Amino acid sequence: MREFFGQVNLNWMGKAKYFVTLSLLLLAAGFISLFRNGGPLYGIDFRGGTLVYVRFLQDPKIDVIRATLAEGGFKQANIQKIVDVARPDVHEVVIGLDERELDEQHLDAGRAAIIDALNRSFPAPDATKPDLNSAGTAAIAEVLVRRDPLAFGPSEAMGRYQAIAAAITKFRDSQRGGLVSGADELKAALASSTDVQQGHGGADAVVRVVRDSFTVGSFAVRNVEIVGPKVGAELRKQALLATLYALAGMLVYIAFRFEWIYGVAAVLACFHDVLITLGLFSIFRFEISLTVIAALLTLVGYSMNDTIVIFDRVRENLRIMRRERLAEIVNRAINQTLSRTILTSGLTFLTVLVLFLLGGSSLRAFSFAMVVGIVVGTYSSFGIAAPLVVAWHNWRDQKVAVGAGSLAAGSRGR
Repeated sequence: MREFFGQVNLNWMGKAKYFVTLSLLLLAAGFISLFRNGGPLYGIDFRGGTLVYVRFLQDPKIDVIRATLAEGGFKQANIQKIVDVARPDVHEVVIGLDERELDEQHLDAGRAAIIDALNRSFPAPDATKPDLNSAGTAAIAEVLVRRDPLAFGPSEAMGRYQAIAAAITKFRDSQRGGLVSGADELKAALASSTDVQQGHGGADAVVRVVRDSFTVGSFAVRNVEIVGPKVGAELRKQALLATLYALAGMLVYIAFRFEWIYGVAAVLACFHDVLITLGLFSIFRFEISLTVIAALLTLVGYSMNDTIVIFDRVRENLRIMRRERLAEIVNRAINQTLSRTILTSGLTFLTVLVLFLLGGSSLRAFSFAMVVGIVVGTYSSFGIAAPLVVAWHNWRDQKVAVGAGSLAAGSRGR
């Protein structure tokens, strides 16, 4: 493979103090932010609560939603717009309530309070009719069976209209994102329906009944997530254990394949990567969710892979550079793998950077963890893990030399 760089001869170990200083500054900034913010900002997965994802026909008034929720006693509600660069015409928000009650009924009450607030802030044109954007297949089918616009008769009406209602809800949810602006939009879904074609009156008859029986609201609830506090605490515990188990397994593997100090250095570098990433999450106020934990585990593996590549080259160089100092051997190993590191890490970084910039709000925290993790993980392989190994070997050699000198002095004294 063509080298990205030519002959590189950088003294990485000579600059180790700068790497350590940079890491200490980043860690200190992260710890200060965590202390000031009272710990990490957990997402709904870990803190427990209610999240309601709502899509609107028009750009919603966030201040109106917040004021209505405050009137209902939910002053700490978190309301966030979901921005999709690829679809600027989609208007969606996520409304979160921190629920600390232990029973599920209170969590359901939080969901109901959000929906009630939305109904007060964005009322439907006719409150006496059910909302078409909230109606399920059964509710639409029941109206069609009762009105029988296609004159199927009692024997065929139930099965025929259930299929037609299913086609309506499928069209609304899959092709219109759960939100239609009027009953006339349903003609596109009904035109190809075999059941409609076999009736009397066609799609227009069905649309007239739907228009007369339902109102069309300006919003639709896309999804509701409810997590109890006990479940959130258990998820936090499992996420911590998963990270620790992964690090412990890597420590055992590297200690078996190389020396124990190599494993300790690699695991400490991974701890370094995770702590810096969590600190940056606190500084920039990103929530930690299950997808972020997946990103953290991914960056741990990514960082460990880079570290093992360098350590493997160090082991090879030890066989052919036996008279050289370990610092020189490690420098040579890093320089030899630098091209590979730039190519693999650089391309991966560009991919996740695009995901961070264009992936939308739902992927923002995950992609931010990947962007930071790739940069910090790559840097820690040569800036933290390798200097730790060199420092330990220097300390051990110095201790052996001091012991040998003391022994020789004692022998001369006798």
